[in-house]
Amino acid sequence: MVVVVTAASGNLSERRAALAGRSGWAGLVHNRRVFAIAVFASFGGLLYGYNQGVFSSVLAMSSFRTRMGSAVSNPQTKGWLVAILELGAWLGVLLTGPIADRFSRKYTIVGAVVVFSIGVVVQTAAFQPASIYAGRFITGIGVGSLSMVVPLYNAELSPAEVRGSLVALQQLAITFGIMISFWADYGANFIGGTGDGQTEVAWRLPLALQLIPAITLGVGILFMPFSPRWLINQGRDEEALTVLSNARRLPRENELVQIEYLEIKAQHLFDVEVSREQFPDFQDGGWSSSLRLGIHGYLNLLSNRSLLLRVVIAGAVMFFQQWTGVNAILYYAPTIFQQLGMTGNTTSLLATGVVGIAMFLATIPAVIWIDRLGRKPVLISGAFVMAACHIIIAILTALYFDSWSSHVVAGWVACGLVWLFAIAFGFSWGPCSWIILAEVFPLSARGKGMSVGGSSNWVTPTMLSTIGYKTFIVFGIFSFLGGLFIIYYVPETSGKTLEEMDVVFGDTAHTGAADLVRLGRIHRAIGLDAYHDRNYHRRYEKEEKEG
Repeated sequence: MVVVVTAASGNLSERRAALAGRSGWAGLVHNRRVFAIAVFASFGGLLYGYNQGVFSSVLAMSSFRTRMGSAVSNPQTKGWLVAILELGAWLGVLLTGPIADRFSRKYTIVGAVVVFSIGVVVQTAAFQPASIYAGRFITGIGVGSLSMVVPLYNAELSPAEVRGSLVALQQLAITFGIMISFWADYGANFIGGTGDGQTEVAWRLPLALQLIPAITLGVGILFMPFSPRWLINQGRDEEALTVLSNARRLPRENELVQIEYLEIKAQHLFDVEVSREQFPDFQDGGWSSSLRLGIHGYLNLLSNRSLLLRVVIAGAVMFFQQWTGVNAILYYAPTIFQQLGMTGNTTSLLATGVVGIAMFLATIPAVIWIDRLGRKPVLISGAFVMAACHIIIAILTALYFDSWSSHVVAGWVACGLVWLFAIAFGFSWGPCSWIILAEVFPLSARGKGMSVGGSSNWVTPTMLSTIGYKTFIVFGIFSFLGGLFIIYYVPETSGKTLEEMDVVFGDTAHTGAADLVRLGRIHRAIGLDAYHDRNYHRRYEKEEKEG
């Protein structure tokens, strides 16, 4: 998940862009210091992806099945071995917001790494299924937290012109983690042989390897700067200005640094004013008032019709992302390939490794062309390709599930469709769902709206071993419904301004337009208006008169 906050628009953003230079990959090279920090912080994405992929192949290893017995052989308990992590991740996502606001983004990353590592140690040292369940739940809390706070940290630290590329960097880190986890499992599967003589190191080692990037991230992030936005929210303005100056490798007095600093300060003042206006009785700074203020902020998402519509759309998009079946495919990939006629555990693990490569490579063109193509065409095409893959696999499985050896071509077609599914998800619903989540909310409700909408990302189906080929039918139907939902209910958010979002979502209170007027007044109060041109001043004056 990534939070993108823009405190100014129009001519100011154009002026800043002219000063900043190029965007995309060229901009990352130009901003190599913040790029390096973001690459390092994206170890959190690597952990997220690696953890998604590693357990799927562990489930198929003979030594793990021998050690865990009925917990693996029983379809229901096997499903819980997978699902318990998702439950922990859902809890981690919900807890992360207030913790990150209170203790900073980077200390929250440290805490998430500690929790994650405890869970990994418990799993690696497990001798009973209960330890695997407990370890995966604890690890899930860490994974969920990292999936939210790392993109948040990167977004708040990054210059505006490379923020989109850093979102892509996070997504690439996730898919890279998935890819290397599959191949780590494939290599470890040969330790002690692939049959009954396989040693338990074969599954303990891939699990333990997660500790290397985790500890590296947890220790290294302590030497990284705080988020400048968090610093300003804490009243540490001078530190925030220093962080921005160092990130840009420019003097504190430089015009570009000053614009970025004042934009963040304007955003902070904006949030404070909105809070005081909506909830004047909870401004004494006490613990009780802060808690009640947070609760009322979430309730406002439900009481405001326009905001409720945006919550529904954001939550539904994240829900459909999971019900394309991506996590179930990742977790059960070796089992799937065995069911599709791949003979031998080693062969199925090799086929699983191709899934990781396909998804990783497919994410690259999405990074390059998503803004040019728009969100809707990419999501719709991806949904229908995934739906077609699932339905065809379901038909082939229903016809040949007990005779794959006599229908080798059909088996390879089904395997190829699993790989095509990975490609379709990689270029569409993988990156685009998080973008939709970040764009639909007005400025004053974006943080809370994203936390609620994003939590549905962890409502994950894991029933493949229970209903067999029918699972693909279910995933195909949900993928198709996801495409229809995008067509009929989700507007094209690419390039839309805050005011245009009001029209799109039928906001009769014009939340975005009111936000714009408020920002204009704050800009003038702190001196940010000095960087606007005359047309920009006239625009704000017109909005104020009409408001």
